Amino acid sequence: MAQEPLAAATMGSVNYFHVDVFATRPMTGNGLTVFMETATWSTPAMQRVAQEMRQFESIFLSEVSATGATARVFTVEEELPFAGHPVLGAAAVLHRTQSPEVVACSWTVRVPHGPVVVKTRKSDRHYLCEMNQGLPLVGPNVEIEQLRPILDRLGLSELDLIRGLHARVISTGLPYLILPVTAAALAQARIRGSDFEALLGAVGAKFVLVLDTAAAEARTWDNLGRVEDVATGSAAGPAAAYLLEQQLADARLPIEISQGRFAGRPSELVVTQDGERNLWVRGEVWPVAHGTLDFEPSW
Repeated sequence: MAQEPLAAATMGSVNYFHVDVFATRPMTGNGLTVFMETATWSTPAMQRVAQEMRQFESIFLSEVSATGATARVFTVEEELPFAGHPVLGAAAVLHRTQSPEVVACSWTVRVPHGPVVVKTRKSDRHYLCEMNQGLPLVGPNVEIEQLRPILDRLGLSELDLIRGLHARVISTGLPYLILPVTAAALAQARIRGSDFEALLGAVGAKFVLVLDTAAAEARTWDNLGRVEDVATGSAAGPAAAYLLEQQLADARLPIEISQGRFAGRPSELVVTQDGERNLWVRGEVWPVAHGTLDFEPSW
């Protein structure tokens, strides 16, 4: 069958937006592609498009309205029930496309984990976005016997942990194993082996967050260790909850968490706690590009 001419193929194509989240200008922070009006796309189509983009995550919106959208988030390997920087990036795109003349908006982004409220404020060249991650779910201490194989896969040992602090699994949508480590351990940590996700699952976690508690600097990866995430919004809430629980942060002040330095894209994530102890994660979203697909991913 002859291929449809390019000009004709683009006529009915779907809009997408490339933005940088937790950024200070374009080409900083965590890159994200936001796809609009994807209700007819199949799950395999979304997965393959996410693999084509090769960003840490891509987000696919449907049922877009003046108040929000339904969303699905994919890494290059799988669908996630929730992810932080995609939700913030999607809210910025909703502001740009649905209420371009309004300075401040509120959106509900409906991910499989549940609805997430996001506040957005338009600036001259970017959007300041803040999402309510709710109350953290804090698990019990993870004992050293369970930690040893996980530490081994990270190239660490129990000597790299901060004395007097315990590892915990904390979730505000995705459960992270929070490992409190020294600055030197943060720098040397790497995931090795193919069984890391199973080891994390044994303690009730989906991902690991290696946290230098003194500097509030964090690192996380996909569970095969192939890609280091630049700025992980879904981990910022758990990291802040851990620092608050250990009395290493002041609940009255914003908690600034650094990430991405070791991936070459330093990022800043800011978390605040409201009067009901809900955690709000915020960052800037900067537009980078927008366009149309030259095909309809309906397979």
